[in-house]
Amino acid sequence: MTNTVPNLITSLPGPKAKEYLKKNKQAVSPSLPHAYPLVIKEAHGCVVEDLDGNTFLDFAAGIAVCSTGHCHPKVVKAIQDQAEKLIHICGADFYDPNYINFCERLGSLAPGDGPKKVFLGNSGAEAVEAALKLARNHTKRFHIIAFLGAFHGRTMGAISLTASKPIYHQGFGPLLSNITHVPYAYCYRCAYNLTYPECNLACVDYFENTLFAHKISPEEVAAIFVEPVQGEGGYIVPPNGWLIKLRELCDKYGILLVADEVQSGIGRTGKMFAAEHWGVVPDIICSAKSLASGMPLSAMIAKEEVMTWPPGAHGSTFGGNPVATAAAQATLDVIEEEHLMQNAEKVGSALKEHLFGIAESSKMIGDIRGLGLMIGVELVKDKVTKVRAKKETEKVMVACFERGLMVLPCGPNSIRFSPPLNITEKEAETAAEIFAEALFDVESNM
Repeated sequence: MTNTVPNLITSLPGPKAKEYLKKNKQAVSPSLPHAYPLVIKEAHGCVVEDLDGNTFLDFAAGIAVCSTGHCHPKVVKAIQDQAEKLIHICGADFYDPNYINFCERLGSLAPGDGPKKVFLGNSGAEAVEAALKLARNHTKRFHIIAFLGAFHGRTMGAISLTASKPIYHQGFGPLLSNITHVPYAYCYRCAYNLTYPECNLACVDYFENTLFAHKISPEEVAAIFVEPVQGEGGYIVPPNGWLIKLRELCDKYGILLVADEVQSGIGRTGKMFAAEHWGVVPDIICSAKSLASGMPLSAMIAKEEVMTWPPGAHGSTFGGNPVATAAAQATLDVIEEEHLMQNAEKVGSALKEHLFGIAESSKMIGDIRGLGLMIGVELVKDKVTKVRAKKETEKVMVACFERGLMVLPCGPNSIRFSPPLNITEKEAETAAEIFAEALFDVESNM
């Protein structure tokens, strides 16, 4: 497979892709959305090849999943070796050394000095469901607080916490009760029309001044679920001090702080977990996506004193599958040995510099934000009024695809850059050049 990324692909979808697009319509659930007509043949590193031989630079990485790139040799070898020994044994019924060793390692990597315990599942939504159940079980409280713009998954409990798009709730009610959503620390579009830092983080003061004063007793709140960097909501980075103040609020009232690091964790932001950027230790962490370089695996990591539910209270048949945990161990090895967290910080900074340079000539780039290789670019119709450029955002994404760059949207009008953590500065520069060409093409037709 060649590493050449074309400037413009004129035959999308190609004839082989069209055949599978037709089959997809006939056989696959219509609930699955697709960003553009890409039918993949194979992928290596950060390059994807479709059925018709077109190649693409992948800055989506399977929604921030392929942390070590596609088919990293060390991860592939770990999968092959484990598949020859043991493919499945239920960790809920028997003792699996792979499961135990991985839990021990992951717990040691999580923030905080105290001991932790780990539950393994298959997806981010499962980790969130486990955290939701554990929080209520441990605290004997029933109310949960989450944030507007949040995405926590699509299972019933997780979707009740989610508040990023109405389509996720439409037709599925009634959802889980006693869940309240409050505004996230979205400084570019402050819900309180204030400016940081003069605001003194009024968005956290809202809890005590309004929510707890008029609607909910804090003594009935089991947990606050928060994405340290909001993912689906727009790759929003909160201001310094916000997560710290939220931690202090939880400590004051005995509320558990649950960090959903499904997208932001495992090195993506330049730290193993994004909460570390502010020195915050959550009570529970939800992890998935980048955990096993594409194999289905998730983890719910909790402080030992919080993981108090009894045997049989929660479990999973496939969670912590030996092949998945082998891939995860290899993933962590690669992240450590190839210094991928440092690379994410270095290349992410270089990519943001390129994007800020593009913004100087752009009519639509309203905001650029991110940590490491979790970068969002928000597009607006007018930089003063900040009217969201929703249709234009989709057009830019498709224009990138037509030029050989894979990116995905986040929020109603932002584009996310979430490539593998081992990309080079040259690849980041190439991606920025393709993005600029696509952006300016769309802008010229506004």
